[in-house]
Amino acid sequence: MGWSTREVAKLAGTTLRTVRHYHDIGLLEEPERLPNGYKSYRTAHLVRLLEIRRLTRLGLSLSAIAAVLQDSADLEETLDGVQADLAETIAQLQLAQEEIAQLRRTPTDTDLPFDISVAAKNAELSDADRSLYAVITQVAGDQGHDHWSALLKGVPRTPAAEEFDALPADADEETRSRLAEQMAPHTADLLAKHPLPADARPRSIREQSTFARAVIEAMMDLYNPAQLDVIARIWRAIGIV
Repeated sequence: MGWSTREVAKLAGTTLRTVRHYHDIGLLEEPERLPNGYKSYRTAHLVRLLEIRRLTRLGLSLSAIAAVLQDSADLEETLDGVQADLAETIAQLQLAQEEIAQLRRTPTDTDLPFDISVAAKNAELSDADRSLYAVITQVAGDQGHDHWSALLKGVPRTPAAEEFDALPADADEETRSRLAEQMAPHTADLLAKHPLPADARPRSIREQSTFARAVIEAMMDLYNPAQLDVIARIWRAIGIV
C-alpha cells in the first residue's frame, strides 16, 4: 500500500511542506500514484528522506546534498568544507561563551568589544567618542584591541576635552584654534606612546579605503562642523594629514 505524503514525512521526522519542497527541487523522486490519485511512498523514498535529513543535520546545504546524491565521489570534498565551517562555528561559540563569562564577572556595556569596553569605563567618553570607537574597532578587526584599549586608558577628562564635547556648531575661529592647540600635544604624546601595531593596520589599498571611509562617515555623523574643524587642526598639528 505504501505511505501517504503526511505519513512518510512523519516517519522521516520532517514536515509535509519539506517533502513537497524536496520534490520541487528534484531532491526526492515523485512516487507512483494510486488509482485514486494519491501518492504512494515506498521504502526507498523513506530511506532517501532519512539520508537527506541526516546530511542536513551535518550541515550540508540542499545544493550540496543534491551533488553528493548524484555523485558520491563529491562527498569527501563536501565534508571537508562542512567540517571547516563547523570548526569555525565552534570557535566562534567558544569565544561567545568566554565573553558571556567575562560579562558576568565584569558587567559592562556591550556596544564595544569586552576588553575595550572595560578600558573605556574610566575614560568617561562622550556618546560620540564611544560610537566612533565602536566603528573603528569593528572595521579595524581584532588585532588592534590592545592598541585601542591602551589609548582609552590614557585619555583623561581635561577641561579642553569637556569644552570640545560641548562645542557648538557655530563656535568662533578663536575658540576652535585654542582648543586644537590645547588638545594636540596630548594627542601626539598618546599616539607616540601607543602606536598602531603593524599587524593591526589595513594591509591592502581596498582595506585602507574601507577603513578610512567608515571612520570619516562616522565622524561626519557624530561631530558638528566646529568639532570636525578642531579635529582637522589637531591632525594637521601632529602630522597625520
